[in-house]
Amino acid sequence: MSLTLAIGALVLAQRGATIIHRFKGPMPTGVTVSRSGRTFVTFPRWGDPVRATLVELRNGAEVPYPNLAMNELDKSKAAENLINVQSAVVDPKDRLWAVDTGSVNMGYTMPNGPKLVCFDLATNLVVKKINLPSNVALPTTYLNDVRFDMKRGSDGYAFITDSSDKGPNAIIVVDLASGNSWRRLNNHPSTKADLSYEPKAEGRPLLIRPKFGQAQKPKIGADGIAISLAGDRLYYCPLIGNKLYSVSVEALANRDTFENEVAATVKDEGTKPASDGLETDPQGRILVTDYENSRVLRKRLSDGRFEPILQMDRRYWPDTLSVGPNGDLYVLANQLHRQARFNQGKDLRLKPYVLIRSALPK
Repeated sequence: MSLTLAIGALVLAQRGATIIHRFKGPMPTGVTVSRSGRTFVTFPRWGDPVRATLVELRNGAEVPYPNLAMNELDKSKAAENLINVQSAVVDPKDRLWAVDTGSVNMGYTMPNGPKLVCFDLATNLVVKKINLPSNVALPTTYLNDVRFDMKRGSDGYAFITDSSDKGPNAIIVVDLASGNSWRRLNNHPSTKADLSYEPKAEGRPLLIRPKFGQAQKPKIGADGIAISLAGDRLYYCPLIGNKLYSVSVEALANRDTFENEVAATVKDEGTKPASDGLETDPQGRILVTDYENSRVLRKRLSDGRFEPILQMDRRYWPDTLSVGPNGDLYVLANQLHRQARFNQGKDLRLKPYVLIRSALPK
């Protein structure tokens, strides 16, 4: 059966692109792949019935990771359980990190809920858990995605985007050895939604359309994040906007650096399509999703221009990118824009959502 027939009008322009999993239950957002090819997917608790917010794909099954008990939504165990995993990323040491927003249905964070949880993939045990204090993960914070720099400190640093739609946005820095964390670029223009920009999805303005009342522009800020191969620049972008930014990793990680000094290292990397996920390929090129046109693009090293490398049917929202151990690109494609909150209370999503694997073009 052809790929187009298998999906029903899903177009994959890149040869060698295949769908490796179809999701017929709740809507996923995140994907990451370990050195051995183990694949992990996240299901945020946004309203869909979610049995497990973090799973491993095993022989076609979505298996709660590390077990079902840890995925139980229990507010009394917010400091230990996985409440709402927005993203999960395998770090350069081949450890799996879960980014737990500590909130449900985009609400305010639970006490002790926002955290980073690290799993040893050899034992599937928790080896580190870092709860973020309330002055770092604010009540309004929505922890979105994370990248790691293992070249600084004794155990490296994590950088997390706070994409909140109702509070200040920022890059959150975590010293993985000490567990200390702090906010950088808090409410800086580069981390905030650009409300002058009017993105579209499936050719229609992307607006929050309640069942009753007026439509509103989304205010989702810093979302996509990637780190350069050299580890010197952190790339990021707001969900609402068409600019790519970068900032000095050294400035972020040095807690003694004043905020204005950090801001002075921010660089406008130019215009790009409105994006959700970012990633870096093995050659150091920045990959970006283009949710307005349901595709993935790559920033060329030669001239900085973006070129398309993967095209999907317009119904799909390319959410998260991950590069596997053999250099293949994994794309988690859902239908975020078809949720009821964007369509006057009507859920227009058509399952399945898909996980795509594609060889990266040279």
